[in-house]
Amino acid sequence: MGLGRRIGDTLRLPGRGVRRLTIVLVVLAMAAAGGGAVALSAPSLLSDLGVSRSASAAANIPAPVPQLAPLAGTAPTPSGNGLTSVLGPVTEGSGLGDFGGVVVDPAAPRGAGPLWQLSPDQALVPGSTGKLLTAAAALLTLDSTDRFATRVVAGATPDTVVLVGGGDPTLTALPTGKDSVYPDPARLDDLVADVEKALPNQQIRKVVVDTGAWTGPTLAPGWEPADVPGGFVAPMVPLMLDGGRIDPAEQDGPRVDDPAGQAGIAFAKKLGLGASAVSEGTAPPDAQDLGVVVSAPVSQLVEHLMTTSDNVLAEALARKLAITRKGDPSFAGAAQETLAALSQAGFDVTGAVMVDGSGLSTDDWVPPRLLGAVLGAAAAPAEGPDDTEFLRPIISGLPVAGGDGTLTDRFGKGTSAAGRGVVRAKTGTLTGVSSLAGVVTDVDGRLLVFALMSNGVSPATVRPKLDTIAATLSRCGCR
Repeated sequence: MGLGRRIGDTLRLPGRGVRRLTIVLVVLAMAAAGGGAVALSAPSLLSDLGVSRSASAAANIPAPVPQLAPLAGTAPTPSGNGLTSVLGPVTEGSGLGDFGGVVVDPAAPRGAGPLWQLSPDQALVPGSTGKLLTAAAALLTLDSTDRFATRVVAGATPDTVVLVGGGDPTLTALPTGKDSVYPDPARLDDLVADVEKALPNQQIRKVVVDTGAWTGPTLAPGWEPADVPGGFVAPMVPLMLDGGRIDPAEQDGPRVDDPAGQAGIAFAKKLGLGASAVSEGTAPPDAQDLGVVVSAPVSQLVEHLMTTSDNVLAEALARKLAITRKGDPSFAGAAQETLAALSQAGFDVTGAVMVDGSGLSTDDWVPPRLLGAVLGAAAAPAEGPDDTEFLRPIISGLPVAGGDGTLTDRFGKGTSAAGRGVVRAKTGTLTGVSSLAGVVTDVDGRLLVFALMSNGVSPATVRPKLDTIAATLSRCGCR
């Protein structure tokens, strides 16, 4: 997601293995398609309460009939020829530019290959579908209950405290009850309360800001400085408030150019100090802990990332996985560890080149085959009752076509309307870059994974075409 020279892409599992079956994953999409309601036929409320009619009338209330049901495991699988017959007219010679795509059956045995493919190995600029790689690597590396932590420790002098950034972009200065764009954010007020409890009789005069947790430049190759005031990213430092946003409640609002400094000033203000009390520095070795606040768990953050396509959150997760894998917490180090984690998990990353974790860079290259493989693994049914589905938050966080997140305003009319409420997908949009990768249920009740990528043509032209392709899959039995 990005703007400046680019065009921007304009929600939580509590732990690993909670949702195990592909069947469950499609319920939300099916609910959106059919309204998601269970119809009940009953007498009036007064009658139900026994006020005006005899209680025996309740015995005549029909039993609820569920309108949602799991997908049948025996649903027929589309054939390659069937898919080619319907996808050919909407993919070939249709102004998609450099195009590649795959359709995958996530329930197929490993190594079965795509049901349909077109230039699957051609590496293309992914845009924000590159976040799929970051999210998968993070879920494979980190525990789903892991959280980012922001600490305050004692400084070098009794009147000094050190605010230590731990990479949490969700930290907020908003009080309890005020919402930011992030789920269940850590709050500065709680950190201040911890410090005041730890130092009840100590007057604090200085706040030191420690951003040593990360290394390297704050902007990635292929980013433009205009993306910061444009509202799509912030300089990447391990201490910031609300992803560096000026307005904590505006997803794509302008960002500050000094996120750590602004966080330090906000913290100092809550301690009754002015901006002049804030300086940069490093926490003393073995400094006394005075307080800590933590983010929502990784699984919840990944779901939010999928829905909103938040660039800053993607970069923060990439740094966290790099640190966990003992890599360098820089853009280069995080990108290297992301691909290494995927490779270690058995994904073929041949042809993939990532220089950031968000897909905001035009220097990223990913083949459609890899996006399809990651989503296929995330959507695959459990192999046994105790199988842990580490990647499931990717699927549960995908936006619903015409419903939420980055697909709110898409699939609304024409040839794409059939996909409304049925398609769930991650979007990717930069100048001359359009991609769409997700899941869809066909008319036979078969869950399919798709990854579609286009380079070289305006997104205004290509995005409706990608929506049409996904919608075509939803109308297809293709046998």
